[in-house]
Formats: sequence, C-alpha cells, structure tokens
Amino acid sequence: MAAALASSRCCGRPPLLPTGRGRRSVARCALSGEKGNSFSWKECAISVALSVGLITAPSTFGWSAHASPLEPVIPDISVLISGPPIKDPGALLRYALPIDNKAIREVQKPLEDITDSLKVAGVRALDSVERNVRQASRALSNGRSLILTGLAEPKRANGEEILDKLSVGLEELQRIVEDRNRKAVAPKQKELLNYVGTIEEDMVDGFPYEVPEEYNNMPLLKGRATVDMKVKIKDNPNVEDCVFRIVLDGYNAPVTSGNFLDLVERKFYDGMEVQRADGFVVQTGDPEGPAEGFIDPSTGKSRTIPLEIMVDGEKAPIYGETLEELGLYKAQTKLPFNAFGTMAMAREEFDDNSASSQIFWLLKESELTPSNSNILDGRYAVFGYVTENEDYLADLKVGDVIESIQVVSGLDNLVNPSYKIVG
Repeated sequence: MAAALASSRCCGRPPLLPTGRGRRSVARCALSGEKGNSFSWKECAISVALSVGLITAPSTFGWSAHASPLEPVIPDISVLISGPPIKDPGALLRYALPIDNKAIREVQKPLEDITDSLKVAGVRALDSVERNVRQASRALSNGRSLILTGLAEPKRANGEEILDKLSVGLEELQRIVEDRNRKAVAPKQKELLNYVGTIEEDMVDGFPYEVPEEYNNMPLLKGRATVDMKVKIKDNPNVEDCVFRIVLDGYNAPVTSGNFLDLVERKFYDGMEVQRADGFVVQTGDPEGPAEGFIDPSTGKSRTIPLEIMVDGEKAPIYGETLEELGLYKAQTKLPFNAFGTMAMAREEFDDNSASSQIFWLLKESELTPSNSNILDGRYAVFGYVTENEDYLADLKVGDVIESIQVVSGLDNLVNPSYKIVG
C-alpha cells in the first residue's frame, strides 16, 4: 500500500496515507486509521498548515499515536525561524557531510551566496558577485593548508588535484565578472561548488559510526551514491522523457538509502508508474498485488525498515521514533525537507517502522519553511535530493512510467546487498 503523510479533503489535498491503487483511495483521509471519509477539524488544520508552509507547533493533528490534541506543546518560534532556509539540494548535501573544516566552509559560503547576488537587478549584480568571488579566493588562499590537513589520507591526492582546479576556476570566474559576462557566472559557480563538494567528501575518512546491531545485516549505504531515474512523461507535448539525477546520502541515512539502492539494483522500480502527483508530492513504489511493499523472494516476507532520522549535532541517526515522540521539538534534522525534490520514505501513519519500498518527492519550496518548522521534518526519513532536472518533477502525472533507475556512482558503498542473493 502506498504509505505516506497526512493531509485533508477539506482544503483540496488528498492524504499521503496508503493509496493501495484500488485497495484504498488516495482521496480519502485516514487520520484515525480507518478507511472512511469522515471529516475532522484536525484534517483541515493540517491542510492549512501545508498550504501556508509553516506550522509553529509539533503536530497534534494525528501525525503520531503519542500526540495529544488537547495539550499541544508549542516550541519557540524564534528557534524555528532563525534565518532563511537553505533550499539548494547541493548545498544541503554539502552541509550534511560529517566533516568539521571551517576553512573549506569559508570558501563554500561566498560561492553559494552568488545565487542571491545574481538576483540583484542590473550591473549591481556583478558587483556583488565580484565581492563574493574575492571573498572565496581570499578564504582559499588563507585556508589552503588547513584544507589540505583536513583531507583523508587515502583521498589526499585527489583532493589536492581538485583544490588546484578550484583555485584556477576562481581566477576564471573573476575574469568572467570583469568581462561583465553575466550569463557565464552561474555555470562556472556550479562547477566550482562541485569542486568544493568533492573536496569536502574527500575529507570523510571511512564511515563515521556503527549502525545498530539489529539493522547491521540489512542493505546499508555507507557513503553516498548517485542514480539517474528516467521517466516517460505522457500527455505533455513539451516533455517526453526526463532524466532526474538523485544523490542518496548514506552518511545520514544508511539503512534507508541502502534499502532503496538495493531495490534499484533489483530493478524493482523499472516499469512502475507514478502513483500520486498532486502538486504537493510525487509518489511511487506500491507494487502490484496485495503486498504492502517489497517482498524479498529469498524469505517470502515483506522487508520493512525503521524510521531513520539524523539530528544535527548527533554522531548517529535516531531509529524507530519520530522527533516529536522523543520530545525533540527544537532539534534540526541533517536532511531537512527544504528543497524542491526532497526524497523520502513513505510509511503507515501510525507505524514509524513500516517503510518498505514506497518513496515520495516533495514539490514544496518556500521561504517560510526553514528546517523543523514544517510538519514533515523528524517524522519521515529523508535520504536524498534530486539535484538535476528537479523542476520537471512538477510535470509528472499519475500514470507516467519510470522506465529505469540506474546507478551512476557509489554502488561500491552498498554493503549487505540482498540483490546478489539467489532467490
């Protein structure tokens, strides 16, 4: 069944609860766990919160079996709205890396700020970009030795090579700005930030923690992987085929990412249709037949995975409980629902550990939704972001077909792959 989030009929959004393609309608609310069409104020409140994009209290509208609608606990909104959210998927992935190197971050930040500088009208934009470039160049010059020191020894040679490319690229970007070639700025910025991201990944020395023993035999992604998802788009004269590049983050969600990548290698999603597309999410992963998720042919049983949430400041993910259930209302997730194309696992509303094969991509992006001020962070396991062609997710409709999902890189980071087991 297509497990997922919760929403309401009253304001025009179907729930993200089990769709079941024929077994349960996506247009029905199941906040009480029933299949009926009963309406409640709780349903409407959630839909309003989704529409506005901001909710100031931890959900008391049926998100958790432990939530009490009578005694809501409202966190400090000054904590929730502490600044503009980071919405770029690349930036979110860079900041989510398990590294602590201030020198490379001081190069990264002004390069990312170029995006905002380009929003300025007229020639003033390039003046602002020039300040960003000078700041990044100065940070690289002053912090080069600290950046080199931060590289993991097995990756040092590659890191040094990329660092040299970054230095040359900054000089090239400076000349682009001096030539007042505005159109060339963004592509060069993207190139340089890719260099920064590679250097930061080269600072990660091995996998930073032990996965709990009860999950240690599951497929685990100990690092990152990149996949390309090719979708056949129907009934759209402007777009026929589209390839979405997705980065899976096993550093912060090894069980969730490993489960998905293992299913990718099994070709589980190939030929599967998009099963929900309502302007809020795109969802798929509900197999044909009565199964509620992936049935492992080697065991004949449904494979489910625990809820997995990495909290900023923690060394390992939290498993099996939502942040709300733990009372961590102010905690920030490492992989927030900030970006258009955030990828997460769907699950049963009242069972935190029921995720199996169903996935969704968020189509919501707002300046009013910094991390942890929405009703998704800490309740659903994010494990990746669409980094290329994410805007086309909005063009997908129910019935569009996932022709294939293919691994581009990182398959060697998958341990305990079940797809290699005969049966």
